[in-house]
Amino acid sequence: MARETIQKTIYDRDLDKNPANYQPLTPLTYLDRAARTFPDRVAVVHGSLRRPYSELYERTRRLASALKARGIGRGDTVAVLLANTPAMIECHYGVPMTGAVLNTLNTRLDAEAIGFCLDHGEAKVFIVDREFSKLARGALEKAGVTPFVIDYDDPEFTGEGTALGETDYETFLASGDPEHDWAMPADEWDAISLNYTSGTTGDPKGVVYHHRGAALLALGNVITAGMGQHAVYLWTLPMFHCNGWCFPWSLSVVAGTHVCLRQVRAPAMYAALAEHGVTHLSGAPIVMSTLLNAPEDQKRPLPQRVHFLTAAAPPPEAVLAAMGEAGFDVTHLYGLTETYGPAVVNAWHEEWSDLPSDQRAKKKARQGVRYPVLEGLDVRDPESMDSLPADGQTIGEVMFRGNVVMRGYLKNPKSTNEAFKGGWFRSGDLGVKHPDGYIQLKDRSKDIIISGGENISSIEVEDALFKHPAVAAAAVVAKPDDKWGETPCAFVELKEGQEVSPEDLIAWCRERLAPYKLPRHVVFGELPKTSTGKVQKFVLREKAREG
Repeated sequence: MARETIQKTIYDRDLDKNPANYQPLTPLTYLDRAARTFPDRVAVVHGSLRRPYSELYERTRRLASALKARGIGRGDTVAVLLANTPAMIECHYGVPMTGAVLNTLNTRLDAEAIGFCLDHGEAKVFIVDREFSKLARGALEKAGVTPFVIDYDDPEFTGEGTALGETDYETFLASGDPEHDWAMPADEWDAISLNYTSGTTGDPKGVVYHHRGAALLALGNVITAGMGQHAVYLWTLPMFHCNGWCFPWSLSVVAGTHVCLRQVRAPAMYAALAEHGVTHLSGAPIVMSTLLNAPEDQKRPLPQRVHFLTAAAPPPEAVLAAMGEAGFDVTHLYGLTETYGPAVVNAWHEEWSDLPSDQRAKKKARQGVRYPVLEGLDVRDPESMDSLPADGQTIGEVMFRGNVVMRGYLKNPKSTNEAFKGGWFRSGDLGVKHPDGYIQLKDRSKDIIISGGENISSIEVEDALFKHPAVAAAAVVAKPDDKWGETPCAFVELKEGQEVSPEDLIAWCRERLAPYKLPRHVVFGELPKTSTGKVQKFVLREKAREG
């Protein structure tokens, strides 16, 4: 798509932007509209709680008002360590209503990583769920910043946890004005959220989203997922992950209902699906596995077909068939943290359903085509930047261009410039383009492992293994897993005369890594290398696939 050179015409004369005909795009207006149009519609379900849109809107304005009273404003970071709770939904609106930036932290990280995020994002406020108080305390001890800490005590959480802050969430909200006249962003390019992604080396990178991208991706979800008015969405996807793929904002577009879920467990999911008329949910392959493998006495008949949106590795044909029989229609998505979550969909053609199973599986294995709100998706040569032929064979790098691509990496101009070199966002994923324009991933140039929907850096796991005194060399690759999609598989060379068991190495890693990053399999032996000494990971990936 070429861009025309701008020349002045009669339509550029005396037809300027003004407040009456131009306002910055932001998802915050979606909640304002929903609350004014459907004030009594249930917006949030959580345990016995039923909160209408009028109250949700009031609470978000209270939060914005209370934050403003503490001096929080444009460009300030408010970090949250929360489960999928009503407070997390409120933060997606109340924080940016002040002009501040919401940083939803991954609750599965370790204290050191969270401490880094707090420092790097210069957090001014830190809202902490009681379940994660021990983790938050450790992070604060390691961090240099001293944010104002607010405790969130969810009545649905019955476990242990201690208060860390100067006040609790409900008391803080009570100090705010429910009629607060919140601020639209001065510019739709203003930052709305900060999301940390696991890189292949060093510390996580802070991905910055803007109001325009969030507003558009939220609309893209509505279109792609076929969300009708008053859709009911079950929160099985962590809201800390790419801002829940922007669905916290999507639901307001259709005045839909958020059904909160603290933990992804089969009984709770089936109960919510059956009792609340859930129409949509999202998740990694593990969510499908949890639903399908639940004991029969935990399952409940579904009152309607449920739309299930999944990302990461394409679901196997057998899993898709089983999901269909269980009452779910599965849509395969693809994206990255840098693209606000999913920006590519395997848009299904009805005639494909009549294909033989092997041909149908090949169609389902593809990542797909761009969202309606993404302007450019292509497979290109990373050196020449030439668009590669749509032959299903020529491998290149998958690249994105459009309004749902991040602003860049916070305080990291080098990585930002590398990611945008050539005028496209370089995903680091390698793939092919089929004759019909659908793309398909073939490998990950960054060796990222996607387990349960979470990115794991192979180098980070390798670094932990290298620190063991018995390890001479280590390489970590993805091993296919029916439950998690992929899990880390470690190939290890031991130093001469040294002995150690797989269990010992996994225990060693447990002291240095978050639990979900631990290698599930350890294989001992000499690592295959090129003539220059580089480990041949493609050989190891094949071994991991073969078991």
